[in-house]
Amino acid sequence: MRLLILGAGGVGGYFGARLAAAGVDVTFLVREGRAARLAQDGLVVASPHGDLTLPVAAVTEAREPFDAVLLSCKAYDLDSAMEAIAPAVGADTLVLPLLNGLRHLDALDAHFGAERVIGGLAQIVVTMTAEGVIRQLTPLQRLILGPRVEAQAERSATLHAELARGGFDPSLSADIMQDMWQKFTMLTTFAGMTCLMRAPVGAIVATNEGAAIAEELLQECAAVATANGHPPRAAFLAEARAMITAPGSPNTASMLRDLESGGRTEHDHILGDMLARARAAAIPAPILRIAYAHMQAYAERRAG
Repeated sequence: MRLLILGAGGVGGYFGARLAAAGVDVTFLVREGRAARLAQDGLVVASPHGDLTLPVAAVTEAREPFDAVLLSCKAYDLDSAMEAIAPAVGADTLVLPLLNGLRHLDALDAHFGAERVIGGLAQIVVTMTAEGVIRQLTPLQRLILGPRVEAQAERSATLHAELARGGFDPSLSADIMQDMWQKFTMLTTFAGMTCLMRAPVGAIVATNEGAAIAEELLQECAAVATANGHPPRAAFLAEARAMITAPGSPNTASMLRDLESGGRTEHDHILGDMLARARAAAIPAPILRIAYAHMQAYAERRAG
Protein backbone atom coordinates (compact mmCIF):
# COMPACT_ATOMS: atom_id res chain seq x y z
CA MET A 1 0.00 0.00 0.00
CA ARG A 2 1.03 3.60 -0.59
CA LEU A 3 0.53 5.65 2.55
CA LEU A 4 0.49 9.43 2.92
CA ILE A 5 1.04 10.91 6.37
CA LEU A 6 0.07 14.51 6.93
CA GLY A 7 2.89 16.12 8.83
CA ALA A 8 6.08 14.75 10.33
CA GLY A 9 5.57 16.04 13.84
CA GLY A 10 5.17 14.05 17.02
CA VAL A 11 2.49 11.44 16.30
CA GLY A 12 2.65 11.22 12.50
CA GLY A 13 6.42 11.49 12.45
CA TYR A 14 6.90 8.77 15.05
CA PHE A 15 4.62 6.14 13.53
CA GLY A 16 5.69 7.13 10.02
CA ALA A 17 9.34 6.70 10.93
CA ARG A 18 8.70 3.19 12.24
CA LEU A 19 6.85 2.31 9.04
CA ALA A 20 9.50 3.80 6.76
CA ALA A 21 12.25 1.95 8.66
CA ALA A 22 10.37 -1.30 7.97
CA GLY A 23 10.24 -0.61 4.23
CA VAL A 24 6.61 0.49 4.01
CA ASP A 25 5.86 2.91 1.15
CA VAL A 26 5.37 6.10 3.18
CA THR A 27 5.32 9.70 1.99
CA PHE A 28 5.08 12.69 4.34
CA LEU A 29 3.09 15.78 3.36
CA VAL A 30 4.81 18.65 5.15
CA ARG A 31 5.36 22.39 5.07
CA GLU A 32 8.38 23.76 3.22
CA GLY A 33 10.45 24.39 6.33
CA ARG A 34 9.96 20.85 7.61
CA ALA A 35 10.70 19.46 4.15
CA ALA A 36 14.03 21.31 4.08
CA ARG A 37 15.01 19.96 7.49
CA LEU A 38 14.05 16.42 6.49
CA ALA A 39 16.15 16.74 3.35
CA GLN A 40 19.10 17.96 5.40
CA ASP A 41 18.93 15.80 8.53
CA GLY A 42 16.51 12.99 7.74
CA LEU A 43 13.70 12.04 10.09
CA VAL A 44 15.17 11.74 13.58
CA VAL A 45 13.48 9.84 16.42
CA ALA A 46 14.73 9.40 19.99
CA SER A 47 12.78 6.60 21.64
CA PRO A 48 12.91 3.94 24.38
CA HIS A 49 12.24 1.49 21.55
CA GLY A 50 15.38 2.51 19.69
CA ASP A 51 16.56 5.69 18.01
CA LEU A 52 16.17 6.28 14.28
CA THR A 53 17.70 8.60 11.72
CA LEU A 54 16.58 7.87 8.20
CA PRO A 55 15.89 9.58 4.88
CA VAL A 56 12.20 9.75 4.03
CA ALA A 57 10.06 10.75 1.08
CA ALA A 58 8.48 14.16 1.69
CA VAL A 59 6.34 16.45 -0.47
CA THR A 60 4.89 19.88 0.12
CA GLU A 61 1.85 19.31 -2.06
CA ALA A 62 -0.32 16.24 -2.68
CA ARG A 63 -0.89 15.60 -6.38
CA GLU A 64 -2.31 12.07 -6.71
CA PRO A 65 -4.42 9.56 -4.78
CA PHE A 66 -2.89 7.24 -2.17
CA ASP A 67 -4.27 4.00 -0.78
CA ALA A 68 -4.56 5.52 2.70
CA VAL A 69 -4.00 8.87 4.36
CA LEU A 70 -3.06 9.14 8.04
CA LEU A 71 -4.22 12.42 9.53
CA SER A 72 -2.55 13.43 12.79
CA CYS A 73 -2.87 17.21 12.87
CA LYS A 74 -4.11 19.34 15.75
CA ALA A 75 -7.87 19.88 15.73
CA TYR A 76 -7.54 23.61 15.09
CA ASP A 77 -5.67 22.84 11.85
CA LEU A 78 -8.31 20.43 10.54
CA ASP A 79 -9.78 22.70 7.86
CA SER A 80 -6.41 23.43 6.25
CA ALA A 81 -5.42 19.77 6.63
CA MET A 82 -8.48 18.59 4.73
CA GLU A 83 -7.69 20.97 1.89
CA ALA A 84 -4.07 19.77 1.82
CA ILE A 85 -4.90 16.06 1.60
CA ALA A 86 -7.86 16.41 -0.77
CA PRO A 87 -5.86 15.57 -3.94
CA ALA A 88 -4.57 12.41 -2.20
CA VAL A 89 -8.07 11.09 -1.46
CA GLY A 90 -9.39 9.06 -4.36
CA ALA A 91 -12.43 6.84 -4.74
CA ASP A 92 -10.82 3.93 -2.86
CA THR A 93 -8.66 5.87 -0.39
CA LEU A 94 -9.08 5.28 3.34
CA VAL A 95 -8.70 8.27 5.63
CA LEU A 96 -7.44 7.31 9.09
CA PRO A 97 -7.72 10.25 11.52
CA LEU A 98 -5.62 10.11 14.69
CA LEU A 99 -6.94 13.37 16.14
CA ASN A 100 -8.10 13.70 19.71
CA GLY A 101 -11.82 13.74 20.46
CA LEU A 102 -14.71 13.01 18.10
CA ARG A 103 -15.87 16.25 16.51
CA HIS A 104 -13.52 15.89 13.54
CA LEU A 105 -15.45 12.87 12.24
CA ASP A 106 -18.42 14.98 11.12
CA ALA A 107 -16.14 17.39 9.27
CA LEU A 108 -14.21 14.60 7.55
CA ASP A 109 -17.41 12.76 6.59
CA ALA A 110 -18.82 15.92 5.03
CA HIS A 111 -15.61 16.64 3.12
CA PHE A 112 -14.63 13.17 1.88
CA GLY A 113 -17.69 10.97 2.38
CA ALA A 114 -18.31 8.80 5.43
CA GLU A 115 -17.48 5.65 3.46
CA ARG A 116 -13.82 6.72 3.25
CA VAL A 117 -13.31 7.76 6.88
CA ILE A 118 -12.53 5.01 9.37
CA GLY A 119 -11.97 5.39 13.10
CA GLY A 120 -8.63 5.65 14.82
CA LEU A 121 -6.75 6.87 17.84
CA ALA A 122 -3.18 7.07 19.06
CA GLN A 123 -1.94 6.75 22.61
CA ILE A 124 1.62 7.97 22.71
CA VAL A 125 3.55 10.67 24.57
CA VAL A 126 5.82 12.47 22.12
CA THR A 127 7.14 15.93 21.50
CA MET A 128 9.25 17.54 18.80
CA THR A 129 12.27 19.61 19.74
CA ALA A 130 13.25 22.93 18.18
CA GLU A 131 15.83 20.97 16.16
CA GLY A 132 13.11 18.77 14.64
CA VAL A 133 13.87 15.65 16.69
CA ILE A 134 10.81 13.56 17.61
CA ARG A 135 11.29 12.53 21.23
CA GLN A 136 9.15 9.75 22.68
CA LEU A 137 8.77 10.44 26.40
CA THR A 138 7.38 7.07 27.57
CA PRO A 139 7.39 3.54 26.08
CA LEU A 140 3.65 3.74 25.27
CA GLN A 141 3.10 3.49 21.49
CA ARG A 142 -0.49 2.38 20.96
CA LEU A 143 -2.34 2.88 17.67
CA ILE A 144 -5.89 1.58 17.26
CA LEU A 145 -7.94 1.61 14.06
CA GLY A 146 -11.14 0.05 12.90
CA PRO A 147 -14.13 0.29 10.58
CA ARG A 148 -17.01 2.53 11.55
CA VAL A 149 -19.34 0.56 9.26
CA GLU A 150 -19.18 -3.03 8.03
CA ALA A 151 -18.40 -1.98 4.45
CA GLN A 152 -15.01 -0.69 5.66
CA ALA A 153 -14.00 -3.92 7.40
CA GLU A 154 -11.94 -5.53 4.64
CA ARG A 155 -10.00 -2.39 3.72
CA SER A 156 -9.42 -1.62 7.41
CA ALA A 157 -7.93 -5.08 7.88
CA THR A 158 -5.64 -4.54 4.89
CA LEU A 159 -4.44 -1.23 6.31
CA HIS A 160 -3.93 -2.80 9.72
CA ALA A 161 -1.71 -5.49 8.21
CA GLU A 162 0.40 -2.82 6.51
CA LEU A 163 0.74 -0.77 9.69
CA ALA A 164 1.72 -3.90 11.63
CA ARG A 165 4.92 -4.02 9.61
CA GLY A 166 6.08 -0.97 11.60
CA GLY A 167 6.64 -3.05 14.73
CA PHE A 168 4.46 -0.98 17.09
CA ASP A 169 1.70 -3.64 17.19
CA PRO A 170 -1.37 -1.67 16.09
CA SER A 171 -4.77 -3.00 17.15
CA LEU A 172 -7.67 -3.65 14.79
CA SER A 173 -10.75 -2.80 16.83
CA ALA A 174 -14.08 -4.55 16.53
CA ASP A 175 -15.75 -1.48 18.10
CA ILE A 176 -13.67 1.56 17.25
CA MET A 177 -16.31 4.06 18.35
CA GLN A 178 -16.31 2.55 21.84
CA ASP A 179 -12.52 2.89 21.93
CA MET A 180 -12.68 6.47 20.68
CA TRP A 181 -15.32 7.41 23.27
CA GLN A 182 -13.19 5.92 26.02
CA LYS A 183 -10.14 7.89 24.94
CA PHE A 184 -12.31 11.02 24.67
CA THR A 185 -13.50 10.41 28.24
CA MET A 186 -10.00 9.86 29.56
CA LEU A 187 -8.40 12.75 27.70
CA THR A 188 -11.08 15.24 28.69
CA THR A 189 -10.58 14.32 32.33
CA PHE A 190 -6.79 14.34 32.12
CA ALA A 191 -6.52 17.59 30.16
CA GLY A 192 -9.27 19.27 32.14
CA MET A 193 -7.64 18.53 35.49
CA THR A 194 -3.99 19.19 34.65
CA CYS A 195 -4.85 22.43 32.83
CA LEU A 196 -7.28 23.64 35.48
CA MET A 197 -4.76 23.00 38.25
CA ARG A 198 -1.72 23.93 36.12
CA ALA A 199 0.02 20.92 37.64
CA PRO A 200 0.92 17.26 37.06
CA VAL A 201 -1.23 14.47 38.44
CA GLY A 202 1.00 13.88 41.46
CA ALA A 203 0.75 17.48 42.63
CA ILE A 204 -3.02 17.50 42.15
CA VAL A 205 -3.63 14.35 44.20
CA ALA A 206 -1.31 15.62 46.94
CA THR A 207 -3.94 18.27 47.74
CA ASN A 208 -6.88 17.62 50.05
CA GLU A 209 -9.52 17.50 47.31
CA GLY A 210 -7.56 16.86 44.11
CA ALA A 211 -8.20 13.14 43.73
CA ALA A 212 -11.90 13.51 44.54
CA ILE A 213 -12.34 16.33 42.02
CA ALA A 214 -10.53 14.31 39.33
CA GLU A 215 -12.84 11.34 39.95
CA GLU A 216 -15.90 13.58 39.79
CA LEU A 217 -14.78 14.95 36.42
CA LEU A 218 -14.22 11.40 35.18
CA GLN A 219 -17.76 10.52 36.27
CA GLU A 220 -19.17 13.53 34.41
CA CYS A 221 -17.43 12.51 31.18
CA ALA A 222 -18.37 8.84 31.60
CA ALA A 223 -22.02 9.87 31.99
CA VAL A 224 -21.85 11.73 28.68
CA ALA A 225 -20.34 8.69 26.95
CA THR A 226 -23.07 6.50 28.41
CA ALA A 227 -25.80 8.87 27.23
CA ASN A 228 -24.32 8.62 23.74
CA GLY A 229 -24.52 4.83 23.71
CA HIS A 230 -20.93 4.06 24.73
CA PRO A 231 -20.78 3.37 28.47
CA PRO A 232 -17.12 3.00 29.46
CA ARG A 233 -16.03 -0.54 30.26
CA ALA A 234 -15.25 -1.35 33.89
CA ALA A 235 -11.62 -2.18 33.09
CA PHE A 236 -11.17 1.15 31.34
CA LEU A 237 -12.64 3.09 34.26
CA ALA A 238 -10.33 1.32 36.69
CA GLU A 239 -7.32 2.15 34.53
CA ALA A 240 -8.46 5.76 34.12
CA ARG A 241 -8.97 6.25 37.86
CA ALA A 242 -5.55 4.81 38.58
CA MET A 243 -3.93 7.17 36.09
CA ILE A 244 -5.60 10.37 37.26
CA THR A 245 -5.04 9.66 40.96
CA ALA A 246 -1.51 8.18 40.89
CA PRO A 247 0.54 9.61 43.79
CA GLY A 248 3.73 11.26 42.64
CA SER A 249 2.85 10.99 38.94
CA PRO A 250 4.68 13.56 36.79
CA ASN A 251 2.18 13.16 33.95
CA THR A 252 0.55 16.16 32.32
CA ALA A 253 -1.69 16.43 29.27
CA SER A 254 -0.21 17.81 26.07
CA MET A 255 -2.84 20.55 26.34
CA LEU A 256 -1.11 21.81 29.47
CA ARG A 257 2.26 21.71 27.73
CA ASP A 258 0.78 23.75 24.88
CA LEU A 259 -0.72 26.19 27.38
CA GLU A 260 2.54 26.62 29.27
CA SER A 261 4.40 27.33 26.05
CA GLY A 262 1.86 30.03 25.14
CA GLY A 263 0.54 28.08 22.16
CA ARG A 264 -2.87 27.25 20.76
CA THR A 265 -4.78 24.44 22.41
CA GLU A 266 -7.50 21.96 21.47
CA HIS A 267 -9.79 22.99 24.32
CA ASP A 268 -12.79 23.64 22.04
CA HIS A 269 -12.43 20.25 20.37
CA ILE A 270 -12.02 18.37 23.67
CA LEU A 271 -13.48 20.18 26.68
CA GLY A 272 -15.93 22.30 24.70
CA ASP A 273 -17.28 19.41 22.67
CA MET A 274 -17.71 17.18 25.75
CA LEU A 275 -19.57 20.01 27.51
CA ALA A 276 -21.82 20.56 24.49
CA ARG A 277 -22.67 16.85 24.48
CA ALA A 278 -23.35 16.95 28.22
CA ARG A 279 -25.78 19.82 27.74
CA ALA A 280 -27.48 18.06 24.82
CA ALA A 281 -28.06 15.07 27.10
CA ALA A 282 -29.14 17.29 30.04
CA ILE A 283 -26.24 16.00 32.16
CA PRO A 284 -24.94 18.37 34.85
CA ALA A 285 -21.19 18.85 34.42
CA PRO A 286 -20.06 21.55 36.86
CA ILE A 287 -16.35 20.68 36.90
CA LEU A 288 -16.19 20.33 33.12
CA ARG A 289 -17.92 23.69 32.85
CA ILE A 290 -15.25 25.35 35.00
CA ALA A 291 -12.39 23.60 33.20
CA TYR A 292 -13.67 24.76 29.81
CA ALA A 293 -14.23 28.33 31.00
CA HIS A 294 -10.68 28.34 32.33
CA MET A 295 -9.28 27.41 28.92
CA GLN A 296 -11.52 29.92 27.15
CA ALA A 297 -10.14 32.61 29.43
CA TYR A 298 -6.59 31.54 28.53
CA ALA A 299 -7.46 31.76 24.82
CA GLU A 300 -8.94 35.26 25.30
CA ARG A 301 -5.80 36.48 27.06
CA ARG A 302 -3.60 34.92 24.38
CA ALA A 303 -5.61 36.57 21.59
CA GLY A 304 -5.72 39.95 23.31
